[in-house]
Amino acid sequence: MKLYIIKIPLLFLCSSILWSSCKITKPYKKPDLVLTGQYHSPGGNDTLNMVQLNWSEVFADTLLKDLIHAGLNANLNLKIALERIEESRAGLKMSKAAFLPEITGNLSVRQSRLSFPQGFGLFRNSTQYDLGISSIWEMDIWGKLSSAKRSAVAGLLASEAGKRAVQTQLIADIANHYFDLLALDEQLTVTRKTAVNRAADAEAIRVLFENSIQNGVAVVQSEANYYEAELAIPDIEQKIRVTEHALSILLARMPGKIKRSALADQRLNYDLNPGVPAQLLANRPDVLQAEYQFREAFENTNISRANFYPALRITAGGGFSSFGLSNWFTNAGLFGNIAGGLAQPILNRGINKAELTKAQSRQQQTVYNFQLICLRASQEVSDALGAYHAASQKEIGRTKQLKALETAVEFNKELLNNSPQTNYTDVLAAEQNLLSAEMKSIDDKSQKLHAVVNLYRALGGGWR
Repeated sequence: MKLYIIKIPLLFLCSSILWSSCKITKPYKKPDLVLTGQYHSPGGNDTLNMVQLNWSEVFADTLLKDLIHAGLNANLNLKIALERIEESRAGLKMSKAAFLPEITGNLSVRQSRLSFPQGFGLFRNSTQYDLGISSIWEMDIWGKLSSAKRSAVAGLLASEAGKRAVQTQLIADIANHYFDLLALDEQLTVTRKTAVNRAADAEAIRVLFENSIQNGVAVVQSEANYYEAELAIPDIEQKIRVTEHALSILLARMPGKIKRSALADQRLNYDLNPGVPAQLLANRPDVLQAEYQFREAFENTNISRANFYPALRITAGGGFSSFGLSNWFTNAGLFGNIAGGLAQPILNRGINKAELTKAQSRQQQTVYNFQLICLRASQEVSDALGAYHAASQKEIGRTKQLKALETAVEFNKELLNNSPQTNYTDVLAAEQNLLSAEMKSIDDKSQKLHAVVNLYRALGGGWR
């Protein structure tokens, strides 16, 4: 009967503790964000997207693939991200270990000098031998340890998503730098060709001057025109070196030459269906990382709430203690104890309030960060789509422009050679317009390639 009376309040106490723990820690709820509608772009949008393609399917250039492989194996930012994953895994193991009792072993020898009760200046030396094990176990009655474990899981998932975000950005950076190099190579080829042609023009004008067909102004202008093209070559060569060096850093190499193909050989495999903005929540690794960071901060807020309540700890110990080795492993030397209690610091409530306020502020910061990243992701997709359509439109008109300007240069040169009244400035203007159009044509092709790469990254492609 007495045992029954004891069990009732104990059961009531346990039920109260469990009910209270449900009230203290709150269940996780995903941050509110609705990405509806379509992307803001000139073209139409379908429900499919190119994010499902592996990066090796998107890029056909084998030299570019080799560079991406090298970057994925050696890039230092990616290696840092992998170490962050290992750090998060260690944190998760620590949070799991908190559920288990902490066990400590003890082996000690203590020597004491004792006096007899009657005095007489007599002393006796004694040696005490102790061998024991002690244990402390904190019960998770308020859900603090469970929240810490969920926080560690979220931290691990965030670090893994962060690694994928680094990978997608790395692939895009390598491809964009590679295409920059190809465009610069093409610009260098056009500029060198232009310099050669203008050198020939200057020589032709000189001959015409010697035959009294052109005046000295035309000779000077033709020479200046040649020097202008010649002086543009070192600038392009320097841009090539800088771009090669930047790409080398992405590959964790010392700055040096980059083996590459040509701009005209580039073929990208892509299906320009960006899908809908809501799909970014599942595909963009940085969006996933931001959500996991919010969840980590959310569980840390739960921990701060639980710190207001006492911790239930159970301690136990046992072992052998005696003043002689002969009595060590006997019943006389055996000891053991077990105890349980609630522990709550008395004078730190102000600290707990400050910690809770800080945790809540960090949680709200992660909410804003999640929303901001989602909006930026939608913006990046829209920007890439707009850039692609703009480059595609320019390509069509640029082809016609180049054909017309090439014809204009030919006609002006024929007039210059056959008509003394023709001014060399007409030829010069036509050549300048042609060179500008050729450079813009190269830029159009480069913009289109960059737009596809940036769209692929903006949709979250590259980490699968």
